Amino acid sequence: MSATIPAPASVSPSNAIPERTVLLGLALTSFAALLLELSLTRLFSVVLFYHFAFLAISIALLGLGAGGVFAYLFKSRLTRTDTRTLAARLCIDNSILVLVVLEVVLHVPVALWVTGRNFLHLTALYVVAALPFFLTGVLFSVVFARETWRVSRLYGADLSGGALACLAVVPLLNWIGGPNTILAAAVAMAAAAVVWASTSRARRTAAGLMVAFVALIAANQSNRLIDVVYAKGMFRNPAWVEFARWNALSRVEVDRQDRAKAIVIDADANTYIMNCDLAHWHGSEWEHDLMSAPPALANVLRPRGEFAIIGPGGGVDVLRAVANGSPNVTGIEINPIIADTIMRGRYADYAMHLYERPEVHIHVTDGRSYLRSTSQTFDVVQMTLVDTWASTAAGAFALSENNLYTVQAFREYFQHLRSDGMIAITRWEFRQPREALRVVAVAMEALHSLGVANPARNFIVASQGPLDEDGISVVVLAKKTAFTAEEESAVQAHFDRYNDLEPLYLPSEPAKEGAGPNPFADLIASNDPYRFAQSYAYNIAPVTDNAPFFFFTLKVRQILNQPGLQNGIDWKVNLGVLVLILVLIISLAAVLGFLILPLALRTGRQSPLPVLYFVAVGLGYILVEIAFIQRFVLFLGHPTYALTVVIFLLMLSSGAGSLISRRWLRRTEMAWMPLVLVIVALVADVFFLPHILTAWVGLRFEYRLVVSGLLLVPLGFVMGMPFPTGLRALAARPVLDVSSGATGADNAVEWAWAMNAAASVLGSVLAMVIAIQFGLTMTLACGVAAYLLALLLLPALRTQRT
Repeated sequence: MSATIPAPASVSPSNAIPERTVLLGLALTSFAALLLELSLTRLFSVVLFYHFAFLAISIALLGLGAGGVFAYLFKSRLTRTDTRTLAARLCIDNSILVLVVLEVVLHVPVALWVTGRNFLHLTALYVVAALPFFLTGVLFSVVFARETWRVSRLYGADLSGGALACLAVVPLLNWIGGPNTILAAAVAMAAAAVVWASTSRARRTAAGLMVAFVALIAANQSNRLIDVVYAKGMFRNPAWVEFARWNALSRVEVDRQDRAKAIVIDADANTYIMNCDLAHWHGSEWEHDLMSAPPALANVLRPRGEFAIIGPGGGVDVLRAVANGSPNVTGIEINPIIADTIMRGRYADYAMHLYERPEVHIHVTDGRSYLRSTSQTFDVVQMTLVDTWASTAAGAFALSENNLYTVQAFREYFQHLRSDGMIAITRWEFRQPREALRVVAVAMEALHSLGVANPARNFIVASQGPLDEDGISVVVLAKKTAFTAEEESAVQAHFDRYNDLEPLYLPSEPAKEGAGPNPFADLIASNDPYRFAQSYAYNIAPVTDNAPFFFFTLKVRQILNQPGLQNGIDWKVNLGVLVLILVLIISLAAVLGFLILPLALRTGRQSPLPVLYFVAVGLGYILVEIAFIQRFVLFLGHPTYALTVVIFLLMLSSGAGSLISRRWLRRTEMAWMPLVLVIVALVADVFFLPHILTAWVGLRFEYRLVVSGLLLVPLGFVMGMPFPTGLRALAARPVLDVSSGATGADNAVEWAWAMNAAASVLGSVLAMVIAIQFGLTMTLACGVAAYLLALLLLPALRTQRT
């Protein structure tokens, strides 16, 4: 039996809040909440280790869900206050809480060490950071429950406000920095209070807070008043810092380190600024230090070759290439603060104008996107220790996606080499090799795809000393053609000159006699990286664009049983795996303890099936959203751009879909239509999206934005319909008590809201687990399964029984 979805009888246009007020107030509140969430990921990646940046998403979703539970359990008390007064109070309190959160995050030292004190610090930070989202969850639940008759427009305003926050976060981070962007969220929350306020007193209070926060942002424009105090559990001495600036990609500072100057990214990764006069290169300490490093082998073999250097940073590889006679050095640096503000601006004199020399050409963009868009070929494509130790606003780990180290990426590097060119990839290595060894595995698979049947003579591997300690640099040289005897002799002569360098693999001498096991020689001799990886202690199998987790080298038994995860430079990566598992467990416990259990006790025998519909919809949306964010990282060039563009387009189009749904889906029997459309579109994306993005990744950035819109907007439009349609159906159907035959007025809208948020909490972590274990395609497929489950649960919304 079908029915038109009516407005609740208790609500009429005469006593309803003016629509302009409720929609603008809701949009501003959503804008402030999402802006806070996104800027917290950027701040967490600096003051905490990158593992915890991901927690900002879970914190936000859990806070919103807990607020919904609170609103449901204490509905009778909250009804004593009218909607506008309650919303204004919550927004005023929230704007003040944002400032408290900022101060706590900046001043509470949290390290990764497992100690009782550190656990307490992290718990305090977690709880305090969740409070603004808790109040936001209360506000949204109350408004949605009381204004259910126009829920489609409310949901549209919610998503539109969030979409605008995605659009605003990048320019705000670039213009005013991380702490001030969080203060901007406080300004927006106070502005929402002005809109909600129904009395002049409340309006004056909120306006005063707005002015105060704007004045604080202006006073902190130089980031000297409010900035990082503790990072990675250590006090950051401002006396070290000569220069600091935020943008959407990172926080970059220049520190004095003895007589040198180092560029420090997110208080963790660093690269030194070169201060060498090339006229006095020969015989200098600069020549000895730079030529005794493993990456110098590329300069030995191609001293006058043309170089493409991905991630040049402070110019180490650029200086070495120019000093050895390269006539053309192309540097591809993604961070404009490093390339422009530091190296070609403030510190240009100190760097001897290295990046402004006629043979040096610096491009500020993503490495793969640049190579895909250029027809230029090179003698050497070089990457030295380019990684994701410093998180982005996407809130990722070092074990998160890195599209520079996949089989498809290496294939593109080889295709941009001249006939006798080479790639030179330098990574950290350990007593038991895994990072540089995986580079060999990836390069081998790429060479296989290019028709090289047995690349045994296509590799040279060398290290900065013997592999008897953790954290030494190793270079992997790989060619499409075999290394010649003359090239091998030149490398051997360089080894003789610089005793610090040691060969790990040479074509004519794969392994030194009596030197013990050599995994590099064994891997290359096997000519089958996948089979070799099965029996090797670490997971060094080649990674692809579908699962680009290059730094994730642990196997399951190591995660569960290995006690010494903190040994070596890659302890950060290893511990990141444990953090991911811990976040999943904590999220599950928090959802059960704060969301599901209280509601289950309150609802008694009421059937959970209707609310499971909202769980499925929330889970499907977050799985699809995260899968698309990761897919679009390579296409758009950086996780920050993928995050903002994907969420903006999905939320904005979902908001439009929500607004249209009330007219298009006026009858409950039509609620299946958007779910079917979502499922069909996602199934098509599972099969065709990777090929489309790969084919068009070389387009100019503005054209890639257009393509992104064409792919995401239609999907987001239909994804915005199932939640408000289900919510209206839930509100319209009374609860039938089969024991008494009576009907109740409790429509469980707040419960549905809370369960939708709970599913998003778990889904945000689950998406990462699925992607790491099975790939991004499977993550998207799981999103399809969730929407299919929602379709099967749809009939449960028609009648609720207790």
